[in-house]
Amino acid sequence: MVMVVAFLAVSIITFESANSDPQTNLLDKGCNQYTPNNVTEFYSNLNASFADLRNQISKDNQHFGTAQRVWTSDTVYAMVQCRNYLSTADCVSCFNSAVSQIRECYPFEGAHVTYDGCFLRREASSFYDQTVLLPGNNQVCGAQTAPQPTSFQTQAEALLQDLKLATPRIKGFFAASKRQLSNGGGDAVYVVSQCTETVRPSDCENCLKLAYGNLLGCLPKTDGRAFDVGCFMRYSTTAFYADNQTTNINPYLGAGGESSNKRKKAIILGALVGVGLLLLILALLLWCQLFRNPKKFEKSNIFGTTEIRGPITYDYKVLKYATRDFNEENKLGEGGFSEVYKATMRNGKVVAVKKLNITSGRAKAEFESEVRLISNVHHRNLVRLLGYASKGADLLLVYEYMAKGSLDRFLYGEKRGHLDWKKRFNIIIGIAKGLAYLHQQYHVCIIHRDIKSSNILLDDDFHPKIADFGLAKHLPGDRSHLSTGFAGTLGYVAPEYAVHGHLSEKVDTYGFGIVILEIISSRRSNNTTVAPVSESLLEQVAKVQPEFIMLSVV
Repeated sequence: MVMVVAFLAVSIITFESANSDPQTNLLDKGCNQYTPNNVTEFYSNLNASFADLRNQISKDNQHFGTAQRVWTSDTVYAMVQCRNYLSTADCVSCFNSAVSQIRECYPFEGAHVTYDGCFLRREASSFYDQTVLLPGNNQVCGAQTAPQPTSFQTQAEALLQDLKLATPRIKGFFAASKRQLSNGGGDAVYVVSQCTETVRPSDCENCLKLAYGNLLGCLPKTDGRAFDVGCFMRYSTTAFYADNQTTNINPYLGAGGESSNKRKKAIILGALVGVGLLLLILALLLWCQLFRNPKKFEKSNIFGTTEIRGPITYDYKVLKYATRDFNEENKLGEGGFSEVYKATMRNGKVVAVKKLNITSGRAKAEFESEVRLISNVHHRNLVRLLGYASKGADLLLVYEYMAKGSLDRFLYGEKRGHLDWKKRFNIIIGIAKGLAYLHQQYHVCIIHRDIKSSNILLDDDFHPKIADFGLAKHLPGDRSHLSTGFAGTLGYVAPEYAVHGHLSEKVDTYGFGIVILEIISSRRSNNTTVAPVSESLLEQVAKVQPEFIMLSVV
């Protein structure tokens, strides 16, 4: 009896071992260097995240999981994805192997491991919607060529094309398909494609397009793989999953005939009618609201407003890394209390990071309120504030990046001569629209106080955008002016502000008039190298046309 039980146990173990395959063939491994602030805390977060992921995929038919620890300084975001044809035991086994590989990356901030059977990644910031990390994806091709290369390439390419189209339309973004080859030998080609479940269908489609293009480079080899952090695609003449695990992809290939087209047209027509009715209802509601409340919305102070959307709070370490530790090579400019750096984020987006050199306690206390005010200012002629970060005495503001730089470079700097009269006219009009929005159209009257050519940035089409709201002040609606300490640049400051400290919208209007003179003359307002020391640009223009200068500063 004991021998029979022992034989059965050995048979079961042998059977399970023969059928178990976690597919831990290593395809790719990457590490991004970084030293944690607190090693103990980092490992605690890392271990907790891995334990959470293991618990998720240990459940039946659960092949995907995310976990994060974000309430400490050493944040951890993690993701695991197994191929859907793996058993639960094989998925966990593949995950354990990937964890061992990633632990070898310490001390590193981010790491990823790709096996045939699974994918594991961890980072210090969220990446769940990312599909491409390495330009062009990765590609691994087999060494053996198919016996009938031309026929095999045609049939395999057709199946890959079908999975590329179908997978983004399938819930869970996974498809496996098998197709018999017409070579008379009973051979078949097996294909699988998969995207991470947290990406958008359009991003899945774009990622698989790259993978599909790379696999075409492997054909007519008998197997090939293409992958990135957001998708995976593989084909082979050797079965790497069971025949009963294939996906019926026909409903997702757009084949439906005339009845399907009629049904689509009916759906589209119904949607258009519904949208039309909704717009009509909204128009009636808006008309009623305007009829009942004809009064103009009054200005109020910042503390009495309701914010549309708050600023994004960035991780200080992420911005420090994006500027290469505030490297001088990335510096775009500097002022009396700030420095501006070019920063390239992990997703490839380029932004401008302003590092404020402010030490007073009052300035720090007002910093967050000022950021809330500026982050809701949206106008095509104003530089967009995206968010902020702070660490101790360091205060960082994140702005949209303007590649052409400031207006002064094109008036009397290294780019002088690139502005024709049409561009100059459009720049003047754009600045005027931006100031009108700040003074009259935003729900809080914002006074810039330092309007000058170096604070006007240009986009790729030479559209102007007013920058540097670090000196912005909000004006209460019941005050005609505000007495404040002096801030601004000599040559652009209105006399009543410089002498008496009276701050009103006219201070910006005066500076705008000086900028107009600079745009017309291509001369710096406070440049004394082209005239006697006692004469400024304002005085030179006044001698030529006194009434013109009066119009510029009204």
